[in-house]
Amino acid sequence: MHRQTHPPGFKFFRREQLLQETVHDAYQARGKLPEPTLCPDCGAVYHDGHWQWLSKPAHAHESFCPACQRIRERDPAGYVMLSGSFFAAHEQEILQQVRHHEATEKTSHPLQRIMDIENTDNGILITTTDIHLARGIGEALHHAYRGELEFHYNPEQYLLRVIWTR
Repeated sequence: MHRQTHPPGFKFFRREQLLQETVHDAYQARGKLPEPTLCPDCGAVYHDGHWQWLSKPAHAHESFCPACQRIRERDPAGYVMLSGSFFAAHEQEILQQVRHHEATEKTSHPLQRIMDIENTDNGILITTTDIHLARGIGEALHHAYRGELEFHYNPEQYLLRVIWTR
């Protein structure tokens, strides 16, 4: 049986290994934080390897969580653009749905937060601290109201743009 050799510097990868996404979120800790660690802004606690809503532990280390860092630096991970004549006619109802979705997600995922909701010439722009919340908002609106939904993901910047129109 002949064994194929590869030039020096090349590594053999199975196809499924090549398809795995590499996350490039500059706000995620490069290593484990000391436990417990408390975020002085929002009160989230880093425990068992992730940020959670827990009671404030005694003698906790302090460090800003990735969501609070993004908010402080005004550097969103998600952008959700809402527009269209249906949206304009139902804006308050739709924004209530958006806030409800955020509140639901934030109870179990402290890093998923809305940073800002602002009026633009074309509609409303919502910025989020996490790409998953941006995606979830778009999917929730599409499920509830249909319309057109687009996702534009940039893995190098860990950035997601969601466009919902109706």
